[in-house]
Formats: sequence, C-alpha cells, structure tokens
Amino acid sequence: MAASGGNPTTVNPSSRRRLANAIRFLAVDAVQAANSGHPGMPMGMADIAEVLWNDFLKFSPNHPEWSNRDRFVLSNGHGSMLLYAVLHLTGYDLSIEELKQFRQFGSRTAGHPEREPSIGIETTTGPLGQGIANAVGMALAEKMLAAQFNRPGHQIVDHHTYAFLGDGCMMEGVSHEACSLAGTLGLGKLIALYDDNGISIDGATQGWFTDDTPARFRAYGWHVIDGVDGHDADAITAALRAARQEADKPNLICCKTIIGFGAPNKQGTSATHGAALGVDEVAAARIELDWPFPPFEVPKDIRAAWNASERGEVAVDQWNKGFSAYEAAHPELAAEYLRRTSGALPDDWSAFADQVIAEINKEAKTIATRQASQRALEGFAPRLPELVGGSADLTGSNNTFHAGSSAITGADASGNYVFYGVREFGMAAMMNGMSLHGGIVPYGGTFLVFSDYARNALRMAALMKLQSILVLTHDSIGLGEDGPTHQPVEHVASLRAMPNMHMWRPCDTVETAVAWRCAIERRDGPSALALSRQGLPFFNRTEDQIDLISKGGYILSNSESTPEVILLATGSEVGLAAEAAAALRSAGRQVRVVSMPCVELFDMQEADYRAHVLPAGVPCLAIEAGVKDSWWRFVGSNGDVVGMSSFGESAPAKELFAHYGFTADAITAAALRLI
Repeated sequence: MAASGGNPTTVNPSSRRRLANAIRFLAVDAVQAANSGHPGMPMGMADIAEVLWNDFLKFSPNHPEWSNRDRFVLSNGHGSMLLYAVLHLTGYDLSIEELKQFRQFGSRTAGHPEREPSIGIETTTGPLGQGIANAVGMALAEKMLAAQFNRPGHQIVDHHTYAFLGDGCMMEGVSHEACSLAGTLGLGKLIALYDDNGISIDGATQGWFTDDTPARFRAYGWHVIDGVDGHDADAITAALRAARQEADKPNLICCKTIIGFGAPNKQGTSATHGAALGVDEVAAARIELDWPFPPFEVPKDIRAAWNASERGEVAVDQWNKGFSAYEAAHPELAAEYLRRTSGALPDDWSAFADQVIAEINKEAKTIATRQASQRALEGFAPRLPELVGGSADLTGSNNTFHAGSSAITGADASGNYVFYGVREFGMAAMMNGMSLHGGIVPYGGTFLVFSDYARNALRMAALMKLQSILVLTHDSIGLGEDGPTHQPVEHVASLRAMPNMHMWRPCDTVETAVAWRCAIERRDGPSALALSRQGLPFFNRTEDQIDLISKGGYILSNSESTPEVILLATGSEVGLAAEAAAALRSAGRQVRVVSMPCVELFDMQEADYRAHVLPAGVPCLAIEAGVKDSWWRFVGSNGDVVGMSSFGESAPAKELFAHYGFTADAITAAALRLI
C-alpha cells in the first residue's frame, strides 16, 4: 500500500476484495448484533472505501486532528458502519468492542454519528444532502486558507475534501444549492463519490428519480467521471487519479454499485437498505464472499494491511518539516496559522473587544440593530481575519458586508465574503462545513423569516456544537409592508426552543455589539442575532450594566423602592417598555424594566442572579412582537404577555404596532391591570 496520501500502487485484485470484505463483514456483523442499522450501503461502497483509504486519503490515526489532513464526509450517513469499520481497521482509537456496541446507549458508534474528530469522524449526516453541502464548505475553507497562508515554496495548506453520497443526497434540494455554488467557486480539491445503486427506502428509484445526474453536475461546472464500476478497484483508482488532476473544477465520480453487494438473496434490493440481513442471509454472504471467519473476527494479515499508523506518521512528519521551513521564512504567518487552526482568539482580544464596545457606547446612535450589527463588525473584524461573512442574496438588507470585506470568487479565494445567492439552506450547511474544517469563523445573513429554509442546518450546528453566527434581520412585524409572509412572528420562539442555540434579540447598538462579542467568543455552538429593520433608541448604561448584558438578561432601569411591576422586553419592544415605565413612574408607580436579549444565557446564570433580576411575587409583564410561548415561564400565574397570537398584516410598521397593541399606552394599561 502507498503512504497515506501518496501515489497509489498496484495491489492484487483478490487481495483488494479481501480488504474490502473486512469492511463488509464488520458492518454486517454489527448491524446483525444490534438488529438495527443499514448494511446495504457499507456492502455496496466497501470497494470504493478500500481504494480511497489505502491509496489516496491523507490522514494519521495517531494525529487525528492534524490540520492538513484530507477531510472525509459521509453524506449518506446511514451507512455509518462503513466509516466505523474503516476507522477501526486503519488504527484510530475505536476498538472492536465499540463496533460490537453499535447503536447502543453510551457507545461511540451511534447509528448516525455527527462528529468526533478524535477518532476520525469529520462529520456524517443523518439528514441527507447536508453532508455534501458540508463538504463544499470544507473545500471552500481549504481554498481560502491556502490563498491566505501559502507562499511560493511553502504549501502548508494543501489537502482534499472527499465525500460519499447517495441517491437520497442527490434528491434533497440542499445538494443543488451547495453543488451549484461549488462549481461557480471552482473548488477543485472537492471529490465526491456517488453511490449510484438505484435504490432508496421505497425501492427502485426509477419510479421517482430519473434525473440525468452527470449532466446536472456538468451544468454546475463540475468535472464529472461517470460509468465507473464501483466494484472494480482499478476503475475506481483511475477515476480518483483523474479527479485529483483536475485543479479548477469540483469532481463527481459516479460509481455504479450494487446495494448489499455479496448478500446473494437480497443484494440489489431495498431489503438490504435499513434492516439486518438476518442470520441465514449473513451465513449465505459469508459463503458468497469466501469469508469463513466468525463475527467481528478479522485475520491478522488483513489487519496488518489496513493499519495506517506508520504511513500516517510519515505524512505528518513530512508536513511538520515543511512547516518548520515555513515558520523560519514567514514567522508571523506561521504564528497566525497556528492560532487560527487551534481556534484561539488573539492574545489582546478581551481588551480590544472592551474598547470596541466602549466606543460604540460613546457614539450613542439611534439606528436599526441590523445597522448596529454592521457597526459591530466594523469594530471587531479588523482583529479577526478568521471572520468569513456572507448573505443569501440580501447583503444590503442584512448589512453583513463591512469595510474590510472582499468577495471570494473562483479565481481569487483570498477574500472573506461569500455571495451565496438565494440559497439559505446551502449557506447554513456550508457554514457548518467551514466551522468543521477549522481556521474560520463563519457568519451569514438572511431575513429571520427565511431561517425556516435553513433550519435543519441550524439544528445540526447546535447538535454538533459548531460555532456559526446567523445574522437574521427584519425580525418582526416591524418590517411592515412586505406582509405576513415576511413577518417572523414565531421564529424567535422557535429558535429558542432549539437546544444549544443562543438566540439574541438586542435592543440597541451596545446590546448588538455585546451579542457579536459573545457569538465570537462562543466555541460550543451557534448564535443567532435577530435584528430590526427599523431604527431603535439608544439607552445610556453604566459600565456594570454593559458587563451584565452578557448574562442574557439584566435590569435596564429600576424603581426607587420595591417594584410593583416588572416590564420584561427584548429588541424593539425595550424602547416601548421604557416609555411605558416613564408614564407609570409619573403616576407614582414603582416599575423595573428588564432587557433580556438572550434567554438561553439568562437561564444559565445562578439562581440568585435570576431571582435578583426577576424576584418572585412581583407581577411581570413580558413584551415581544412575536408569539407568546417563550415568556409564560417567566411571568408566572400573576403576570401577562403582550405578544402575537396570529400572523401579521401588510401595512406600515407603525400602524401594525398600534393594531397589535405594541404601544406605550397599551403596555401602560396592561401593567396597571397587573398592579
């Protein structure tokens, strides 16, 4: 076998089939033991995986997070046992006992793994189609980092992104969004291998999927190699060699395979897709493929041929020597590369961020929070070259393009801004891929209402604990005349319901800047910023209050004595709460105003702090121009919520706010009723 990532060598075809059969039977045995899983894809793609891992893929089991490794994405993630088998065989820290515990509670071998780079799992996707979109993001990240860091004679960023995908990935619309853009951006180091077996859960796909897939991808601008026999190692090798020679276009290798290859009575049918083969069929497959070994047993010679630890060490050692030369020639670039690939912020980040927020506070601007977001970017971005922005064809509305932004194109990837076009789902999934790759902190914009299009990618970011920043503007009925199709009355509450999502709805420039800072500093999940179209008032705060914004909720203005009522608001409604509080105080009432820009962070605070801000027994009125669901647990049985219980209407924002009760007078009256 060749060294990891080296030049392929000729191997006896019968030996290659035996190596591939090790994948097949580890997968078959694990699915049979669990009585649950998907044996068909691992059996069908085992020959492809054997060639890729043994002759082409650059990786090191002993250094699984080495920054210049090739990335592999299993987009058809239901075939996870293929990946587990390969990682076990090549020498990653994934024991045979873990394979025996496939799909069991507490094991490292879940049915659909998300990511665990320490054992070689870059990402796989249960939701089909997202994996290939993640791979596009990874390949784009590689191209950007190469443009930024490589210098003549020093190719420190030089790796490929490989993806396996199936018919389901091709049918899901997100594959169109991402693969179309991949062609435009000329991602030549992206190589996708399509498992063209003609079978999905419901049976033969000819009844519902008759696309000319090679023509489709050629139209995108891809280099397509079709008609490859996915069970012929020489044909697979030739296709991969040809793909690696294509520098300017992403590559699609269409591999004709037989699902469940080797199961004599079930291969080629949907019966092998999502269920254990059964004892009799497993026994028949062992005879068919000449695999006389007991379950989970792999002969020593096959194990030795698969083990990649030594060749992985060689690949890493070669790169380290090259990086040492790079470091000597370009010490500042080398230090910056190490910082960015480690995920660390600049050494002076905290003091710098404090200064930016202090400057924004001094400006005291009354502007829309979407404009405040751009102002925050202008402040933070110069110190953070890893910030890579974009918008789904709403750049001017989302205010995501700052003074230091420059467009990324197929010809020049040295920029930091992606014009995603009208591709919300593709954008969010590609951002996940960039985050998974490392070295980049992605942010992307669209209207809040269109977060529904991107929602499953946002969910995957939350599930995988990926840093991703969503700039979601036009956040309520306040966007006005575009009407209810564009007015996101339920979206903030919906995103708050997503575990591990930080949903920010800031009320002015300072809260927006703090939201950006928290999103930049957060390393364990995504953050979404819901931002207004309309201008919002600025609030004077003490330094202590500015520090408290990062707790998610804080006292913006307080009563002179024990409050009779608390007005709790977010975003554009904080200004209305402040007006109502002034009217109530003029009438002799004791009123506290609480701004809660991030419910999730407030929930994470200690009980004493939460009780200090929202003391028990004091009537609380929550105000938000969206559905009421998020707020009942805060206001309790003696409180109330001013919110939406319907969709909006098409009218100027001021009229809509008055119609739905979002006025200082209406809030004042509601507060008096509580008192």
